[in-house]
Amino acid sequence: MFFFCKFLPNFYLCAAMNKRILQLAVPSILANITVPLVGMVDLIIAGHLGNAVFIGGIAIGGMLFDLMYWNFGFLRVGTSGFTAQAYGKRDLREAVKVLVQSLGAGFTSALFLLLIQHPFIFIAFKMIDCSPEVADMARTYFFIRIWAAPATLSLFVLKGWFIGMQNSISPMILDITVNVCNVVFSLLFAITFDMKIAGIALGTIFAQYGGLLTGLFLLVYKYGKLQKHLCIKESFIVRDMKNFFTVNGDLFIRSICFLCIYVSVNTFSAKMGDVILAVNAIMMKLILLYSYFVDGFAYAGEALTGRYIGAKDPTSLRRTVRLLFAWCIGIGIVSTALYAFGDKALLRLMTSDKIVLDAATPLLGWLLIMPVVSCIAFTWDGIYIGATASQSLRNVMLLSVLAFFIGYYCTIDYIGIHAIWTAFIAHIIVRSLGLSLLAKKAVYQRAISS
Repeated sequence: MFFFCKFLPNFYLCAAMNKRILQLAVPSILANITVPLVGMVDLIIAGHLGNAVFIGGIAIGGMLFDLMYWNFGFLRVGTSGFTAQAYGKRDLREAVKVLVQSLGAGFTSALFLLLIQHPFIFIAFKMIDCSPEVADMARTYFFIRIWAAPATLSLFVLKGWFIGMQNSISPMILDITVNVCNVVFSLLFAITFDMKIAGIALGTIFAQYGGLLTGLFLLVYKYGKLQKHLCIKESFIVRDMKNFFTVNGDLFIRSICFLCIYVSVNTFSAKMGDVILAVNAIMMKLILLYSYFVDGFAYAGEALTGRYIGAKDPTSLRRTVRLLFAWCIGIGIVSTALYAFGDKALLRLMTSDKIVLDAATPLLGWLLIMPVVSCIAFTWDGIYIGATASQSLRNVMLLSVLAFFIGYYCTIDYIGIHAIWTAFIAHIIVRSLGLSLLAKKAVYQRAISS
């Protein structure tokens, strides 16, 4: 009886915390489901245009935007962490200040990207080794889609701010709006109007600006009362922005590291030919299909970690972390089982090109390994972002890049294309171990000393 009475309060505390996690995670998961579907639709459209060159063009074109946008990922993650901590402190004036600072940084960054688009493409294709046909397709895609940059970067900020305010419904609405519009307009322009790869890019522009208008409406509708806390001049006092710049600088370096790995996957693949490039583009999309489920809980981790650090509540923080890992490891196990039964069906959905299908089949085993290996790193990412533990994230990511290249160059002469995925797994393992070892100081102590 004594044991039961002692256990009962913990049970209810865990149940309440699970409810809070699910309230934040489930809307993000529902929204995230549409994200890989959009990428898959782009590849499906390209895959059914009759040639692997179209798939390669989308892969390289998408990589070019990753070269740009991943470097500005701090606009979402930095905004989320700072806002969640302000929310935990009940400091709404600070939360509004973070939004203004981040939107200002996003708009300035977008103007910069528009200005450098031509020199950027010139330099990029000095480094990217692909066929002239794929390069032409990628350029066409890039020079159209680049005009969505102001909307894209502003959406990064809005989604991060909503998450920090413990609101995952609004980001869900934004993602679903953008992604459904992307599918509809890409199919309309690429297939119905026969614009091919240019139509896919134009569909993205329409979708991004539609999402931005939706985001601004939600901001005014749900948070219009916070206008009384708005002070533009105060938001941009340089000495008060030191921490903002420091944390976002670390996250910027981390984004470059992610980008380095992703670009290398595509570059190494392109050197092996257009078919291998198409195969690895499809494999990456299939792997990301799983990660979007885990990311829902990572977003919940951002919001709740920041909240409890801001509120100086280490007990709730530790309980949240334990439950987040339970959910994410469970998703990893279930995802491995689903990949085991549906891998070939997913592959056939992505392309009807027999040459690409035959080349991809020997790589399907990597789908079984990835979820279980990567779920720990993905979960820690959200927790560290909520804690604004940017220095630790940066340092671990630098080590993981080193692990990626060591893994690739040590195995490429022996296992060929499998070396790319061996290297990718190596970087995931280093991230998981590094973040686990640093968690006590980087995360838990912030709830006491912050």
